[in-house]
Amino acid sequence: MCENRALRKIYGPQGDKVTGEWRKLHNKELSDLYILPNVVQVIKSRRMRWAGHVVHIGEKRHIQRFGGGT
Repeated sequence: MCENRALRKIYGPQGDKVTGEWRKLHNKELSDLYILPNVVQVIKSRRMRWAGHVVHIGEKRHIQRFGGGT
């Protein structure tokens, strides 16, 4: 049960192609995803998505930087 919770956090919700709604993955779908793709690749793709988000936000507002300086 704890493993499925962790996998749901990693893979996130699934978009339904027919209705367009988001839903949680069922246990069977989680096990299929966990076996087939490389979990490391999924994590790297999520990091790339986050990096794109950070760049986009950085264009809109000033990012406060810490660590001294003037």
